Amino acid sequence: MPADGPAPADASASAPVDASASGSVDASASAPVDAPVSAPAAPAGPATRGADEAVEAGEAVEGSGPVPALFGWEFAADPYPAYAWLRENAPVRRTELPSGVEAWLVTRYADARQALADGRLSKNPVHHSEAAHGKGKIGIPGERSANLMTHLLNIDPPDHTRLRRLVSKAFTPRRVAEFAPRVQELTDGLIDGFCEKGTADLIHEFAFPLPIYAICDLLGVPREDQDDLRDWAGMMIRHGQGPRGGVARAVKKIRGYLADLIHRKRLGDGDDLISGLVRASDHGEHLTEEEVVAMCFVLLFAGFETTINLIGNGTYALLRNPGQRERLQRALAAGDETLLTTGIEELLRYDGPVELATWRFATEPITLGGQRIGTGDPVLVVLAAADRDPERFADPDTLDLSRGDNQHLGYGHGIHYCIGAPLARLEGRAALATLLRRLPDLRLAAQPEELRWRGGLIMRGLRTLPVEFTARSDEESSYVTCT
Repeated sequence: MPADGPAPADASASAPVDASASGSVDASASAPVDAPVSAPAAPAGPATRGADEAVEAGEAVEGSGPVPALFGWEFAADPYPAYAWLRENAPVRRTELPSGVEAWLVTRYADARQALADGRLSKNPVHHSEAAHGKGKIGIPGERSANLMTHLLNIDPPDHTRLRRLVSKAFTPRRVAEFAPRVQELTDGLIDGFCEKGTADLIHEFAFPLPIYAICDLLGVPREDQDDLRDWAGMMIRHGQGPRGGVARAVKKIRGYLADLIHRKRLGDGDDLISGLVRASDHGEHLTEEEVVAMCFVLLFAGFETTINLIGNGTYALLRNPGQRERLQRALAAGDETLLTTGIEELLRYDGPVELATWRFATEPITLGGQRIGTGDPVLVVLAAADRDPERFADPDTLDLSRGDNQHLGYGHGIHYCIGAPLARLEGRAALATLLRRLPDLRLAAQPEELRWRGGLIMRGLRTLPVEFTARSDEESSYVTCT
């Protein structure tokens, strides 16, 4: 789920996650990468000198080659070479984004970890120095106009502490663990739907519906309403492809539906997550109506888009690395899930679902990575760059499912560590393990250069993932073993 990024290994697997991502949530409000856009470099600030000054001016730095273009087509398909250049030459760089908003990009692991936990970097957009300029261009599209700003991704302590404590009382590790059989049932049901064809688009037929139906079930959305939520969620992640204003309309529909559903839940005694949020209390304090609606919205949004990308990116990485995929298949066939456990963490590090952590704003002048950041300046921590920092990870561009000491930042770090990370891991494990067991000869049905990546600033995910495999009946597929 989106939180401030995938969870570091030093955070407990059961720790709550702010639906964002890290990882989890902030779908970008910037221009989609469907239209190639090079980000013009912003003028260097007073503390920027020498090589960094040249970088800010868009010039080549002596001995380092030309400054890479950001946010265009080639960058979207493989941003890692550009991030490697930034880590080496301009690890904290002020950049103009396609939306026109200027922000500091933080690309080294040590700086990223510091920034994610720095209390002087606020999550509240009220601290943005150019609030009028940035209105509607930061955060979740449509959340401002729909009055959905009061959630964990947009607030700081003490409000964040109170809200997270209350949410954690309902969104417990036990609740997530008890949900495992339903996740497996959904996973098998979706594979049953295409296993006889011999081909599938794993994004539209598997990675997208699995988390949306799962989070709907967990929240307590009635089955007869879930296809509506699926349609509205699809409109949200297709921003830049659908009709103008479609995202805002989808957000308003979701908000109206959730407000009505929460009202109905208050009259019952259900054991679903929304009922738990309604009843959650701490020393007599409860979530307000506005907070429950905003929290359910962000759990829904963050809870499905990051998991779509975890399943899609993870499957794609395994298909591009057949040696690692075969290791995992052999382990699963032998009944050993140890490699699956470490493998999920490696896939989160290698090509995680959240490319940049959600927005932060300096509440006072701070120095980060040798750069002076002014009050009100937006800061974007590039999780994808930090998690391939060779100063922290040996051979970082190599996928190693057995990698140890993997304290990646995929689901964030600090107080904003993604509250939905345990659920995302559960769904990712079930999805990948079941695909490999039931469709052992799964293979790409397109050339890598033909694949398109969804537009946006925060999330990183494939638009489609065409695959082929030996067609099997439901029964044959269900009982196949890997050899």
